[in-house]
Amino acid sequence: MNTSSRMEQLDVLRYELEVMRQEHRDLDDAIHALQERGGADMLTMKRLKKQKLALKDKIVQLEDRITPDIIA
Repeated sequence: MNTSSRMEQLDVLRYELEVMRQEHRDLDDAIHALQERGGADMLTMKRLKKQKLALKDKIVQLEDRITPDIIA
């Protein structure tokens, strides 16, 4: 893979990462709004929290692909 292609691939990964981070923040805001409202449906809360956790796992995987561990 040439350097230009690798850079384009990294740009795509960075964009995907930013989109996922925004989705994670949106889920966090939705969870907080339901908690503040009180009497929130516990099943809905559980689903949102599960989605948020799965999204966080995907974010970590993407971050690892973009910035791999390099032992100096």
